[in-house]
Amino acid sequence: MTDPIADLLTRIRNAGTARHASLKVPRSKIKLELVKILKSEGFIEGYIDVPEKPQGHIKVFLRYDGDNNAIIRGLKRVSKPGRRVYVGKDEIPRVRNGLGVAVLTTPRGVLSDYAARQAGVGGEVLCHVW
Repeated sequence: MTDPIADLLTRIRNAGTARHASLKVPRSKIKLELVKILKSEGFIEGYIDVPEKPQGHIKVFLRYDGDNNAIIRGLKRVSKPGRRVYVGKDEIPRVRNGLGVAVLTTPRGVLSDYAARQAGVGGEVLCHVW
């Protein structure tokens, strides 16, 4: 697999479409940070980090509304292995006019678009979630 972040996003998208309560993904530091941001922004119910040997996994619990529709309406991978997308602190994108969130890797770690604006840092745009 050449793009583990795209794999994570696709697994979340597919589980939401199939109305699964949870899903398991192989563990890595970047995926764990991405899942933490999804939790803090309210897109998922929660997660459990299982650091087994040799790799471990992350169990993600999806969130649904009253009509059993997934809260995550869309996920889009922006920066890919073949084409990296970097933005400065003044060029951080707004997703769906503020209704969504852009996730960035910055010198201060993996941050949401709002946190990156507050910190005054730019970086690589990983994905958009709405």
